[in-house]
Amino acid sequence: MKKILLLSNHHAYTYNFRKEVIQSLLDDGYNVTVVAPYGDKIELLKDMGCDYVDLPLDRRGMNLKKDIQLMYRYYKIVRRLKPNIVLSYTIKPNIYGGIVSRLTNTPFIPNVTGLGSAANSNKVISKLILFLYKIAFQKSAHVFFQNEQNRDFFLGNGFNIKYDVLPGSGVNLTEYRLTPYPIESNTYEILYVGRVMKEKGVNELFDAAKILYNKGIPVHFKLAGFLDGEIDASNLAKYTNIKLLGPRDDVPTLIEKAHAVILPSYHEGMSNALLEAAASGRPLLASNIAGCKEIVDDGKNGFLFEAKSAKSIVEKIEKFLSTSYPEKVKMGYESRTKVEEEFDRSIIVNSYLNKITEVVK
Repeated sequence: MKKILLLSNHHAYTYNFRKEVIQSLLDDGYNVTVVAPYGDKIELLKDMGCDYVDLPLDRRGMNLKKDIQLMYRYYKIVRRLKPNIVLSYTIKPNIYGGIVSRLTNTPFIPNVTGLGSAANSNKVISKLILFLYKIAFQKSAHVFFQNEQNRDFFLGNGFNIKYDVLPGSGVNLTEYRLTPYPIESNTYEILYVGRVMKEKGVNELFDAAKILYNKGIPVHFKLAGFLDGEIDASNLAKYTNIKLLGPRDDVPTLIEKAHAVILPSYHEGMSNALLEAAASGRPLLASNIAGCKEIVDDGKNGFLFEAKSAKSIVEKIEKFLSTSYPEKVKMGYESRTKVEEEFDRSIIVNSYLNKITEVVK
């Protein structure tokens, strides 16, 4: 039986966004081993038929000792399991999994889900990350990008690679169905889904919410996701229009109750939160950045605002609220239509199966 090793940095990310690819590989007779930190979604992957290797890793920042240990553990796993191909997602699995695949002469297909530190304003860190990427990707069988800007960044920095640009991770159009738009109301609910962290623009979202609160505008913000340690939420108590929900497993239900979904992120590969909201038929409010602007047609299925600008967020939220109820409903339908035409997850599944079949002969 041919073996596939899948390297990831989070259990929920792997299951939520990769389960269709994994299931298709299992159905085709591959043995799939997932290497990731343990979490409850690992049990669901095991139930599907995956093997599992627990490997904790620090997803954020660089620590020379920990990163060398991670790479060494990847090396031991690859040498022991001898996979026919290694698939990886996110920065550290891409870099260190790629280096190990090169050292062991194992076919390697990474998926670039965002630039992260490679586009850091710190030039020393940026150059180091790019250097590591070049070592990791030099012998890759193929590279999948999630948006054209990320692809252009790599090509512009001298990478000579075979690649395709995918529509992000796509969205499961059966799991995320078109749902009725909330009934007309005097109070609007805007939902944020994702890690509650600085890089996702949460501080600017808080500032925008405070401005709208002080102006007496009837809009409430709900944030579903893990609270990052750098975010100070202690001063939010007086602002009754902001509610932190914590991590949730009922995201489709939260989306169904929302009038719009917002993402004020600084950078993205391709936003899964926006794709899921669009599939559910909701208007989108998002930063005008790669990974968001491909999903949001400004003025048609939502509005784009400047990244890192609370003022711009406020302006576009007020513009959204000023549209008529039928216009809001129409925006939701436009969102659904867009993902049906451009972001069906079956596109990603077929791309992976075709490329793996080509590489693993």
